[in-house]
Amino acid sequence: MAIGVPSMELHRSSPLLSGGRGGNTCLQKKPFFVQAKRLVGMEKASTRPGTQESGQTKKRAPLVRGTVSPPLPVPGNIPRPPYVGTEYVPEIAKEIQMHDKEGIVHMRAACELAARVLDYAGTLVKPSVTTDEIDKAVHKMIIDAGAYPSPLGYGGFPKSVCTSVNECMCHGIPDSRELQDGDIINIDVTVYLNGYHGDTSKTFLCGEVDEASKRLVKVTEECLLRGISTCKHGTSFKKIGRRISEHAERNGFGVVECFVGHGVGRVFHSEPIIYHQRNNRPGQMIEGQTFTIEPIISMGSIECDMWDDGWTAVTTDGSLAAQFEHTILITRTGAEILTKC
Repeated sequence: MAIGVPSMELHRSSPLLSGGRGGNTCLQKKPFFVQAKRLVGMEKASTRPGTQESGQTKKRAPLVRGTVSPPLPVPGNIPRPPYVGTEYVPEIAKEIQMHDKEGIVHMRAACELAARVLDYAGTLVKPSVTTDEIDKAVHKMIIDAGAYPSPLGYGGFPKSVCTSVNECMCHGIPDSRELQDGDIINIDVTVYLNGYHGDTSKTFLCGEVDEASKRLVKVTEECLLRGISTCKHGTSFKKIGRRISEHAERNGFGVVECFVGHGVGRVFHSEPIIYHQRNNRPGQMIEGQTFTIEPIISMGSIECDMWDDGWTAVTTDGSLAAQFEHTILITRTGAEILTKC
């Protein structure tokens, strides 16, 4: 689950500070929520153009929200993360998520469960299926495994998974909207198992998807894997953003700067902050630490509008965006992808 760029970490040269198109900004209103030009009601959303790229992509109606059902219950015997039951958004923890042998065992278990849940969720992606139905299936699989769905109750988030369709960059709230033939959808799963969070996401194709959209999804996954390939003990974090940016730009796409990866483990979101664009931030990877890499790649604008639900972030021009995410463990010679099954 991506976090918004903390304002104290923004670069002076970054377009995030200058406001970009139409004065739109991606600064925060809370410790790690992105703040953007809000769309009050769906009147503005309905005027956003359908996604097109030189006539190559399928013209589609703008994304509109459906009805959000009540949060699903979690059995009382399942341990909750500390933030559950509060409406506040926890600060980004300063502590690096370092693990001994026992901690790594727990991280592998949480991440493996998250990966299995995500794979299952992907099998449900079909035209006419609602994102609320996906949320219910994900919720059941997580609690049946004795785990807690980490997004549920996080800063008031009302659902157990994030479902981000078409121009939604991230943090889409599952609702009654039916998936349409030709949609793309990112499903972001995080589970809390035995005191550890495992975090992963993937963009799936719904039905018959046009070639341009397929290419966006393919390149986005390649960006993630190229970022991971740079990682090992002693490597500078900034190499991740450079490798991702090079591949995205080579293919004619943009890297969204508003959202970043993060440390994950006993804490849902912690240092280090992982930038996916070119940057000069200091810091090096340490053997035994875990964090996410989760680039969001756009066909068009890399700036975002925020719906008035406080969560749903969409591209300003209605262009498609895709995202992939893994939790990784830094080793002496490389990085182990934990969110695999």
